[in-house]
Amino acid sequence: MINYNPKEWFTFIFRLHKADTVRKLTPMFIALAAYAALVAYLELHVFKLSDNSHLKNISLMHGLLGFVISLLLVFRTNTAYDRWWEGRRQWGTLVNISRSLAIKLQAILPEGHPARHYFRTMIPNFAFSLKQHLRNQYHPGELELDTPHEFTQEKHVPNQVAAQMMRKVQELYKEGLLNGDHLIIINEEMRSFTDVCGACERIKNSPIPFSYSVFLKKFIFFYVMTLPLGYVFSVGYIIVPMIVFIFYVLASLELIAEEIEDPFGTDANDLPTDTICNNIRLHVQQVL
Repeated sequence: MINYNPKEWFTFIFRLHKADTVRKLTPMFIALAAYAALVAYLELHVFKLSDNSHLKNISLMHGLLGFVISLLLVFRTNTAYDRWWEGRRQWGTLVNISRSLAIKLQAILPEGHPARHYFRTMIPNFAFSLKQHLRNQYHPGELELDTPHEFTQEKHVPNQVAAQMMRKVQELYKEGLLNGDHLIIINEEMRSFTDVCGACERIKNSPIPFSYSVFLKKFIFFYVMTLPLGYVFSVGYIIVPMIVFIFYVLASLELIAEEIEDPFGTDANDLPTDTICNNIRLHVQQVL
């Protein structure tokens, strides 16, 4: 995730980064500029169409469709941002759960008991395993394991971590270190681990419907491609930079929505899950 000062907005105009849509759309800019220049040349010099041509009326269509496409793009970006923000809420919940469980175990378990060390490593392990699971990765080096093959990559790693912690809680109960009241208190956090995991999987595995995404891309493409046909008579060759700028605005909104609708990856605007995991590990270790 990119950290920035929102008050220094003027510097953003001249700032480019790897996620900037200008870099991704540059080939399309060149193609559209050449297309617009060709259409302008054909209409003005080859076919020598005048202002009385019926093609000029195409601009009326763009005036009507411009409102429709703006509504579609607003809905698209709002939906994508809702997914991004929901993902951030779930990871914020994971931070609170981890701290709360660590604080409760710190108060219940005796000082120096081996179970403290166990949960000091396993609670952060759940956060790291969830991050890797949402990225379709598995890096044992990020986890604090007793053995390198403690977890099986082919299975759901966050579930394995949560199951081990639950078994440890039951062992402590049988040993008499936890009583029934303690189990009730701890069970809320243990259940919340899987709730957070399920919510994040729902966000990741339920993208915007394919038909909607395809329709919006086609709409933008045909809207921009027909712009030169009607506006050449009014603006001449100025249509070349104008069509590039209009496409930049419309396509950038779609690209931004595509990037943030899956907030758990490694893109520049995705959630800072690496930082969150490291903070969970630091806070849990301080408590336990």
